[in-house]
Order: sequence, then structure tokens, then C-alpha cells
Amino acid sequence: MTTRSIDRTVPVQTALVVHPDRARREGLRAAEARLTEAVGLAEALDLKVFEALVAPMRAPVPATLLGAGKVAEIGRLCAELELDVVVLDDALSPVQQRNLERAWKVKVIDRTGLILEIFARRARTREGRLQVELARLAYEASRLVRTWTHLERQRGGLGAMGGPGETQIETDRRLIAEKIVRLKRELEEVRRTRTLARRARRRVPFPTIALVGYTNAGKSTLFNRLTQSDVVAEDMLFATLDPTMRRLKLPDGRPAILSDTVGFISNLPHELVEAFRATLDEVKEADIILHVRDIASPETEAEAADVRRVLDELGAGEETGHRLLEVWNKIDLLDPDSREFLAARAQRSEAGAIAVSAATGEGIERLTQRLAALVDEGPLVTLALDAGDGEALAWLYRHGRVVSREAGDTGAEGAEMIVTARLDPAALARFERLRPSALTAAAAE
Repeated sequence: MTTRSIDRTVPVQTALVVHPDRARREGLRAAEARLTEAVGLAEALDLKVFEALVAPMRAPVPATLLGAGKVAEIGRLCAELELDVVVLDDALSPVQQRNLERAWKVKVIDRTGLILEIFARRARTREGRLQVELARLAYEASRLVRTWTHLERQRGGLGAMGGPGETQIETDRRLIAEKIVRLKRELEEVRRTRTLARRARRRVPFPTIALVGYTNAGKSTLFNRLTQSDVVAEDMLFATLDPTMRRLKLPDGRPAILSDTVGFISNLPHELVEAFRATLDEVKEADIILHVRDIASPETEAEAADVRRVLDELGAGEETGHRLLEVWNKIDLLDPDSREFLAARAQRSEAGAIAVSAATGEGIERLTQRLAALVDEGPLVTLALDAGDGEALAWLYRHGRVVSREAGDTGAEGAEMIVTARLDPAALARFERLRPSALTAAAAE
């Protein structure tokens, strides 16, 4: 059993963090890295982590997950340290959770419950609270086991004949089911509202860019850097949950809409993926997806694989036709030799990754230029405008990318201005309705 001590300066509930090491299963990162992440989750919940340990496990035990020897050893540690909580960095069945609480005589939280509790504390908007509450109820519905005798009490029927009635556990299950139905109905209204908002944005039309990435990869810091905003950005897992949108001004004046989303994490609870689907639909609808990676993390490849897995689950991966650009963040934390190697590697990468530091601003200009090139993939059109038609010229700058302007012929109706611009099909159709003569005149030449 590997143990490491943790800083004890936070005066909150005392906790022990245990990572069951299933090293023989493929695809899992190093046990120490997983343990560090679990400690970060516990500290994000304001728990005072006294000890954190890796518990090697050959095979899961149906009753307690861990073997009898490990259960007894952790029980002695809980009594010695007088702990309040044990955080188990794995998914527990209701029976396993109940048996461990009886054996250790402390509250036991598994990985899913820990993440749900963090989300419940951090959600600020009504939509975020609805989504977290739905996920929490779906999780707790399976936890209604006959642990306490009051769940066996019956409620009598109506009238003189009592009848067997309904047990307390059946009542609780029914009430949770009814509340889940109500929350899903309210979230469906939220989904419709978001759909209407997306339709309104398409009519503008501004390209949309969605930030995704592993939690604590620096998405919110990058969002603030690109949009000059002040979204909460802290060195903490799940510092922000509620999605935020701001206008982003790209080079040559072309605006876009940038969306910051909730961070992903390995083994993201299925309940949360389902509950946040209405919010994460913004990612599916985005024109470009920016995958922000903490390139200084030793687990960056494993974290990137986790993000891609969630994107595939949402139907927003590269295989579905979405344009995805990797942003390798936190290069300021690397030594000079590593940064030079990383820059060369980014240029050689298949998708042409961009190495940046959201904290210092290094590489941000290259990123905005790359984004401008990606959103300006519409066809080049040549337009003939009146020299004094400033309104039409301003419209082109707002909705497309003006490549060149030059003076045209001077005829009986006045001077002309020849404008070459990139417009996506929707913007071109709108401009044709606003100034049909501009396209006709350009075609005639």
C-alpha cells in the first residue's frame, strides 16, 4: 500500500482518499497521477485530506470492492486518525458503499458522488442547478436500499380497510421518480430556449467556437485572454460549471462567438453526461471546437484521450465532421528545451496544433490568426459598391472577411468601389438580398 501525506492546513472535515489500483486494466494512467487527481477533487469539496493512499487490487470484491485485509487496514487508519470521510476513487455499488460505511464507521463517498457534490456546490445558474439536481437524483435513486428500519414502515390504505399500504422505501422511490420527470420537463424547456438562441445566432450569422478540455486545463483563462472577460479562473478542478459566451474579435475585424464549457474528467459519471447534454449541445453546434490541453501535465495524452471519448459520446468528435483544433496550453511551465521541442512537434502534428500560454499571452496572436483562417473558409466574392455606401462596407466587415478594396470606374451614377471578401453561403445570401445590384455589377465586369 503506497501512502503519501497531504497538507493539513484547510480547517474542514477530515478525509482519507483511497485509489483502488486496477493496474492490470488497459487504458488507465499511473496510479499516483490518479491519486493526485482524486485528492484535488476532495480538496475542491473543501475536505481536509489527512492521508492519501493507493490500494493495489487484484480483482474487485462484490461486497466491498477492496479485499478483507485492505478493508480492515483502512478501518484501523480511520479510527487512528478519527476521520469523518473516506473518498474512494472508484464507482461503488449501493451495497458496497453501505458495507464499507459499516466496516469503517465513517461516511464513504465514491468518485461519482464526489463529482456530483462538487457540481452541486458550483452550479450558479438555474439551468446548471436543474442539471445537477437531475444527475444527483438519478444517482441517489439507486442508493435507496433497506439500510435503515424506517424504510420498512408501511403507510396504510384509504378508508376503514387498512390494506398493506406502501413501504417508506417505495414512497421515496416514487417521489424521486416523479421529481426526475419534472426536472426533465423543465430541462426540455431549457433545451428549447437554447435552440431558439442558436437559431437567432445563425441569422446574424457569426461563427461559433467552443472551448473543451480536461478540467483545469486553462480553458477559462484562455477564454478571458481571448475575449478580455473576467470569468472565474482558478487552479482548481471544476472551478467553473455554467457555460459562458462572449464575442471574440478575430484579425481583420471578423467577429465570432466563443463559448466556455464545463471541463471533462476521466470516468465522467454517466449521469452528468446525460444531465449536461442540453448545455453540451453547444459543442455539437459549434463551427470550430478548440480542444485545450494542459501540455505541461505528465498525463496530457491520457487526459486528451478522455476528452475525445466524451466528445465521441456527445456526437461531436472529428469522425462526425466537426473541425477540431488542439491548443497546447501552459507552455510557460516548461523549460526552454521542452518548449522548443514542443513548438516543432506542434508544427508537425496532423491538425497543426497551436502552442500557447493563456497566462502570459504567448502564442495567442498565432491562435487568433489560425481561427480567422478557419472561419473564413467561405468562397471569395467580388462586389461592386457605390464609393459612398459605407453601410454595405461595414456589413461586410461584420459578417465576413474583407480581403481587398480598390477604386473602380467612375460612371454617370458616381464612383465605384470594388471589394473582394470571403462570405459563408448564409451571409452571401443575406447580402444578395440587401444589395442585389452589387453582385450583378461585379458579375458584369
